[in-house]
Amino acid sequence: MLRICLLAAVTLLPATPAWAEHYYVRNQGEYAQALRGVEAGDVIILANGEWRDVNLVITGQGREDAPITLISEEPGKVVLTGQSSLRIGGEYILVTGLVFKDGYSPRSEVISFRRNRDDQARNSRVTEVVIDGFSKPGRDDTDIWVGLYGSNNRFDHSFLAGKTNKGVTLAVRLDTEESRENGHRIDHNYFGPRPPLGSNGGETVRIGTSTYAMFNSNTLVENNVFDRCDGEVEIISSKSGGNIYRGNVFLQSQGTLTLRHGDNNLVERNIFLGGGKENTGGIRVINRGQTVRDNYLEGLRGTGFASALTVMNGVPDSPINRYVQVERASITNNTIVDSARITLGAGADEERSAPPIASTFARNLLGGIEGKAFIAVDADISGIAMADNLVVAGEIGAALPDLQRATPQADRAANGLLYPLDPALAQIGAPRDLSPVRLDEVGPAWYAKPSADVAFGSSGRVIAVTSEPDALADAADAAGTGDILTLTAGEYLANRPVALDKVLTIRGVPANEGESVIRFTGPTLIELREGGNLQLEDLVIDGSLAPATAGNAVIRTAAEPIQSNMRVDMDRVNVRNLDSAEAFNVLTLGESTHADRVAIHDSAFAGITGTVVSAAAETGDVGWYNVEHLEISGSSFAQVGGPIADIYRGGRDESTFGPSVAITDNTLSDVGLAGGRAGSREQAASIRLHGVQTAQIARNTFTASAPLMIAHTAGTPDSAVIGNTFSATPRPLYAELVFNGQPRVRERDNTFAEGNAK
Repeated sequence: MLRICLLAAVTLLPATPAWAEHYYVRNQGEYAQALRGVEAGDVIILANGEWRDVNLVITGQGREDAPITLISEEPGKVVLTGQSSLRIGGEYILVTGLVFKDGYSPRSEVISFRRNRDDQARNSRVTEVVIDGFSKPGRDDTDIWVGLYGSNNRFDHSFLAGKTNKGVTLAVRLDTEESRENGHRIDHNYFGPRPPLGSNGGETVRIGTSTYAMFNSNTLVENNVFDRCDGEVEIISSKSGGNIYRGNVFLQSQGTLTLRHGDNNLVERNIFLGGGKENTGGIRVINRGQTVRDNYLEGLRGTGFASALTVMNGVPDSPINRYVQVERASITNNTIVDSARITLGAGADEERSAPPIASTFARNLLGGIEGKAFIAVDADISGIAMADNLVVAGEIGAALPDLQRATPQADRAANGLLYPLDPALAQIGAPRDLSPVRLDEVGPAWYAKPSADVAFGSSGRVIAVTSEPDALADAADAAGTGDILTLTAGEYLANRPVALDKVLTIRGVPANEGESVIRFTGPTLIELREGGNLQLEDLVIDGSLAPATAGNAVIRTAAEPIQSNMRVDMDRVNVRNLDSAEAFNVLTLGESTHADRVAIHDSAFAGITGTVVSAAAETGDVGWYNVEHLEISGSSFAQVGGPIADIYRGGRDESTFGPSVAITDNTLSDVGLAGGRAGSREQAASIRLHGVQTAQIARNTFTASAPLMIAHTAGTPDSAVIGNTFSATPRPLYAELVFNGQPRVRERDNTFAEGNAK
């Protein structure tokens, strides 16, 4: 350890007293020694490099003009890896310049603003830190990346992105008296991409919990950017009172800023830009005394709980962990344009039967999508006083006949936002002086923001695969992410599986030029691992050489948990002869894996003993599921023992959007007759959807096959069975496992063998 003056390394610090010590430490032993003597104004400087398996703790009594400081030798060049964490106690502590990457916290938090329950941080600041993909290995292993305790702390100009496991990215905790009415400030942070979790527990920010929702937190969340934060339906979950959410920008983020529990919160001058991405939402209002004003929302495509604006129905005399009736809400001077839905009285059912009361909805500029339903009214809204609102596009519910409509000319101002040109409308909608925080104003300037996901074929590199045995696996090992492997007409033998940990396309020749046939001698052809994304095009996959081992699969996920979400695309692929063993699947998604998308187009499947897409490994009935979007279109299925799709999402959780399934324009013959899922008592099905939230089964032909089965669980599922032909096939089977009523499946124009249409 060196006690030297390294003022060049601490340019972020306030003026340090002449007597302050600067401790330059190179390992954990030197750090522990420095910490024992630290006083107000002292600085601990971590040497550049990798610090592995480090449990950093800093506490002490700094002063406002002389904080105790923990800083990197150079910003961003101290990287904490392995099983590392940081805990902060004491008063007037400053931490800056650290990067957490390539590991995970062994504790319940990566950064905690408390050393222990009796030593919570006060008047302390963490600034310009990075937590990048520092997720626990299992998706259901829970932690929080940043936990704020104590009082008057600030977390700012930091980078948090890539959380893939359960748990809030940043949480303000109110579980001690000292942590309530805390006055924390969370500002100028970059909250980067968080992929869909496939379960509850994927919030990006949460202030409080339902247990302490009757307390005020008085936390300020301002001027942050939320970029592609898609973890679940609540991007921000406000579960306490007295908070301010101001000046934040939401970019293509699925979900909403949700005033879930707690009263008297203020949501103002935020900007939501959905860019037309599905499930992008705005603000959801619950509880008492909420103020929503001067916000701008554009290009949002969410509906229901994820609408651009949602005002919920409540539960009469609600317990704090359910839905407190909306009362005294003030929703004024907001602009909503080019957005799919506003929902008033959302969630109305037998339990949520208390409509909004004593509330105001005034001077809002409202624009949907021309010719489509826009403002939906799901309950009595006589308790919402409406005045001086203007609807510029979209259809409105019959319960709102008096809303003023007009089509004023609009233009984009210098701030990039749309405003009516008519001066008479200057007091309608969001104010003209909004100034959206820019990407270069949030997060550390020295750490790059992530780009879009790597697209298939994006590298531009094309690699020809030879016909030698195992050449395919060898080529995949040598390929880079975004590469394309090309196969000529002929046969390719795989004696070992392709272990895929990158974005890769495998492409054969078009049908008019012959066949590119892949045969494999093991139980699987391709194993998806961490980072693996697969596109198959113009291929024939033949399983006739596979061993007689139950549970084979052409494509399967690795046995260990996979943190990242994956994509699997199959276009013009012919899969045949998967009959060497029972339950021989095409694609098996295992436990603790999640696919953003599985897409099968213009393909053919024949002679298969198992399931085509098996996404039913999460059977714990707590809300987990394996696939977000499944598309199957223009394909044929013959002699398939299991269903062409087996999708399972159990439990009563309402916090996620998926699964979403579209199965259209396919032919099914002799499908699903081999029985139910292995190890279960479920009956045979040609398609089995359990807990799917959105399903479209349209224009398919079913011949001599097992029935289509749809079981609804929680939420407001939207299932449609339209224009299908069923020949020598039982009628579809529908079940409601939570909802007390007739099955909520829209059916029309289906034809059955006896000629009846339904």
